[in-house]
Amino acid sequence: MRLSRFAALTSAFFGTTALALTGASAAASAQLPTATGYVALGDSYSSGVGAGSYDSGSGSCKRSTKAYPALWAAAHSPSSFRFTACSGARTGDVLSSQMAPLSSSTGLVSISIGGNDAGFADTMTTCALQGESACLARVAQARTYITNTLPGRLDGVYDAISDKAPAAHVVVLGYPRFYKLSGTCIAGLSEKSRAAINAAADHINDVTAKRAADHGFTFADVNATFSGHELCSGSAWLHSVTFPVLESYHPTAAGQSGGYLPVFASAA
Repeated sequence: MRLSRFAALTSAFFGTTALALTGASAAASAQLPTATGYVALGDSYSSGVGAGSYDSGSGSCKRSTKAYPALWAAAHSPSSFRFTACSGARTGDVLSSQMAPLSSSTGLVSISIGGNDAGFADTMTTCALQGESACLARVAQARTYITNTLPGRLDGVYDAISDKAPAAHVVVLGYPRFYKLSGTCIAGLSEKSRAAINAAADHINDVTAKRAADHGFTFADVNATFSGHELCSGSAWLHSVTFPVLESYHPTAAGQSGGYLPVFASAA
C-alpha cells in the first residue's frame, strides 16, 4: 500500500514538473522571433546568367527571374526575399556588397561561390582558344588555387553569414560537371581537356562541401540532376560558347529549373 502511494506521488510530482517545464519552454519559444526571410547570395550560377529574363534593375549582375532563387521564392512566398547574387562575383564581392540584407530574421540563405576566385572564366577561355596543352596547364593552376587558397576564402564568407544571420539555414550549392565524356561532340575541346575540366569541377565541389559541413551548412550537389544534360550529351542544360560570351558555360533556363531548383528545394 505504501509503495502504491509512493508511486502515485512520484508520478504526480514528475508529471507536474514536466508540465511546468514544457509550459516554460513553450512560453520561451513563443517569445523568440521566427526567422523566415530568404536571402540569395553568390555568383552568376545563382544570379541566373544564361537563363535570360534579366531584371533590368540588376544591371551587370544579370539577375534572372528564371534563376533558382527567384523560382523558389515565387513558389514558396517567404516573408521577405532579397536577391543579391551577381555575375562575376568572388568571395570578396560577397563580403563587400551582398551581405547587407542578412539579419537575425533571415531564415534561409543560398549561395554558390568560389568558381570565379579559382579563375573559371580565364580557364574556360584558355581551353577554348589555346589548345589542349595550355588548357591542362591552366586547369592545374586553378586546382592548386582550389587546394591552397580557396578554403580560407570560403571560411571568411561562411563565418560572415553565420555572424550576420545566426538563425539561418544555409544551403551551399555546387557546380555541375560541364561535359559528358565520350559524348556527341565531334569538335571543340579535346576529350582530355573535357575530362580535366570535369575533374576540376569535382575538386571545387569537394572542397566547398567540406568547408560548408565544417560550418554546419548544407551542401547541395547538382551533378545528379544535370546528369544526361551536360555539354556533349545531346540534351544540354549548359550553354557552350555563345553570344553574348558572358552566358557561355552557364546553365540555361532549363538548367536552373531542372538542375538547380529541385536540389535547392530539397535542401531548403
